[in-house]
Amino acid sequence: MAIDESALTKGQIRKRNALCKSIGDKLGTAVFEKWLKEQPTQSATIRTDPVASKILSAMAPYAKDKAFKLGNKGYVIKRSKGKGASGFVVEKVVL
Repeated sequence: MAIDESALTKGQIRKRNALCKSIGDKLGTAVFEKWLKEQPTQSATIRTDPVASKILSAMAPYAKDKAFKLGNKGYVIKRSKGKGASGFVVEKVVL
């Protein structure tokens, strides 16, 4: 059975290539197929960014406010840098 390399991850391709290089192409492919069948299948999970969700919940009251406009480009929020700096810096994106 031929292995579809487009369906493999980068780590799986590296493992297959290492096996083929060390014990030969035919045996390496057979061993890799057995190893791949034993691996548990991982379902794609969508992780949410906790910081983004906090910002979203903080901005939720302004969702229907017509006077609150973020502009086309939006804003950038950064932590303050420098000696003794605390808080955040908010800058409007201008290109």
